[in-house]
Amino acid sequence: MAYGHAERCAALVALGRTTLDLTVRQVGRFLTIHTGSSSRKETPMKIAILGAGGVAHALGAGWKKSGHDVIFGARDASAADPDFEITGLQDALAAGDVIVNAITGAVALQAITALDTSAMAGKTLLDAANARTGTGDLVYPNSSLAEHLQAALPAVHVVKSLNTAAIEVLADPSLVGPATVFVSGDDEAAKAEVKGLLHDLGWKDEGIMDLGGIRTARGPESYAVLFFEIVSVVKSQFVNIHVTR
Repeated sequence: MAYGHAERCAALVALGRTTLDLTVRQVGRFLTIHTGSSSRKETPMKIAILGAGGVAHALGAGWKKSGHDVIFGARDASAADPDFEITGLQDALAAGDVIVNAITGAVALQAITALDTSAMAGKTLLDAANARTGTGDLVYPNSSLAEHLQAALPAVHVVKSLNTAAIEVLADPSLVGPATVFVSGDDEAAKAEVKGLLHDLGWKDEGIMDLGGIRTARGPESYAVLFFEIVSVVKSQFVNIHVTR
């Protein structure tokens, strides 16, 4: 996408001493180099991303740059990709140290539970999808895709994150101003693993908000409705939410 002069849209909602600061920053020829807040030197992981579309490519590129081994699990395992190994969805569950759900949210639950999920037992499933109907309504009102995945997969540690902005912005937070990414999940070790992967994408500790258990995922998922309304007003997907205190 091409952008002209810089513009800023601020939405402040009084919540005691807390405000929500919504900022749009246009992307020019020069980008700030974002090194993140962590200098951790951990052993690279094998990340299996379910799906091979735009979300998978944006996240996969970021993690690959950080040194991780990234593969895609696709319905068509014979598909070719110049940058990533593609395997079947079933094989991806077994191959990945961490599994990332980047399947279209409305069909993700059915697609994943149709597999033999025993290979995922004890692993972290990072759910980055938003379940919306073709008309933009929530598939799981008063609940969330993440909650349904956790209920269906009790042996798997589901963590919700990376679903509250355009994937380009989430995969590279330097593209906009200060922003917040949310994390929801019942397992603390799994959330710590996901936070590490967020660091690898360039997110700093102060930009990562742990909302608590998996039930809190319904908040970020419901925000998708507001996000698309905001995008229609500002005419740009390069926008994110920032929680300030």
